[in-house]
Amino acid sequence: MFTGIIEALGRVESIRPESGEHRLRVSSEALDFSDVRTGDSIAVNGVCLTVTDFAPPWFDADVSGETLRLTTLEDLRYGSPVNLEKALTPRTRLGGHLVSGHVDGMGRLVSSEPEGGSVRMVFEVPPELARYVARKGSICIDGTSLTVNDVEGVRFSVNIIPHTQTATVMHSYRPGCAVNLEVDVIARYLERLITCETGGIDAAGQGGLTAAFLSEHGFGAPGSH
Repeated sequence: MFTGIIEALGRVESIRPESGEHRLRVSSEALDFSDVRTGDSIAVNGVCLTVTDFAPPWFDADVSGETLRLTTLEDLRYGSPVNLEKALTPRTRLGGHLVSGHVDGMGRLVSSEPEGGSVRMVFEVPPELARYVARKGSICIDGTSLTVNDVEGVRFSVNIIPHTQTATVMHSYRPGCAVNLEVDVIARYLERLITCETGGIDAAGQGGLTAAFLSEHGFGAPGSH
């Protein structure tokens, strides 16, 4: 698990096929390697990867073909900047929100406009993920924990403060670029709990919260209590 608070920026040194996988090497002068061990997890642009070898300032991680297809890691090249975060520990400050490092899908930047000292960015998400994005809720973009400002259909906006602009790869974003998205894990489990409770799961695993279910569990119409 991670917090979505980026610890350091790194850069890709190489990504090459090896034993049916791809071996990714990332270097970072800013990442603290003092507690890194082989087998540890490090999130690279929000994707949880396992350290297979390291010698500061670099570490290697294996990336499956499926991960390359489902995330923006496929677009990485020599010199590409990446966000880095080591897995949280019992003593880690949870400054963002709980992040698993399992990317739900890819979105794209629609627009980026200055707003005071910050930048307001609008992203578009795949339709199947839009229902998990809520105003003032949390979302993880390339491993960065952010608060959703507004939602309109399949688009949402976030406010990027100056610190986040310089401490993450978001300063390099341009309209049209692809990003890794992880929705709030609480939203996913809440949907599953609701659909299981209502028994309204169809063959595709979909369901919904019904008025009958709310009434049965003590949630009446507004003004009825």
